[in-house]
Amino acid sequence: MSDLTTAFEKLIEVMLELREKCPWDKKQTNDTLRYLTLEECYELSDAIIDKDDNAIKEELGDILLHVVFYSILGSEKKKFNLKDVIISQTKKLIDRHPHIYANVKVKDEKEVKRNWELLKLKEPNKRSVLSGVPKSLPAMLKSYRIQEKVKGIGFDFSDNQSAFNKVLEEINEFNDEMKQNNMEKAEEEFGDILFALIGYAQKNGINAVNALEKTNKKFIKRFSKIEDLISKEKKHISDYSIDELDSFWKLMKD
Repeated sequence: MSDLTTAFEKLIEVMLELREKCPWDKKQTNDTLRYLTLEECYELSDAIIDKDDNAIKEELGDILLHVVFYSILGSEKKKFNLKDVIISQTKKLIDRHPHIYANVKVKDEKEVKRNWELLKLKEPNKRSVLSGVPKSLPAMLKSYRIQEKVKGIGFDFSDNQSAFNKVLEEINEFNDEMKQNNMEKAEEEFGDILFALIGYAQKNGINAVNALEKTNKKFIKRFSKIEDLISKEKKHISDYSIDELDSFWKLMKD
């Protein structure tokens, strides 16, 4: 028995014991675990952005725990078990990689993605390329995945300039609505700007979701330095004018 198998079996053994004996674990259901699973995924995302390998290892362990836990719950209801989960995923990977496990030929990653999406459409209950995009995804990530999927089957701008022109077009339309003080329509056009920007970034290999999160972290770091500076002066942020705060901001950018 390999070390990996031994470690995995030990995890399952511990989880089964906790499910039987721990008051907290005994009470858990799919519904109670759902928001905790989302939290763990976001914590993994933070660790990846921070390039913290030790944290990535830890968060992957937490997510693995949740996979085992949901499988135990499924087994208790006699719906599925961990073996079913693993077999189903293995079959899916083989079926969606015919260029590896069958005689389909592909020339690049683009064709792999196209085949992946087209193969999914042949599966039961997958009538749309977009059916796999979760409704509860955060809006920006949802936009990214929508465009990634349709581009995977070739629904895309022909070149970068066309994609950038679409951004400019949406900005102009937003500006026109703002001039007319039509705020409802302006909101719609603003959404179109964001959608077009996400698509343009994606076309150039930039993940807009990651890019914005890095900007968020950068802003928080700089603003926190301003707050620390003000605290050392034993003053409150309201004691400073906007021009003074702006000068602090510029100082922190250096």
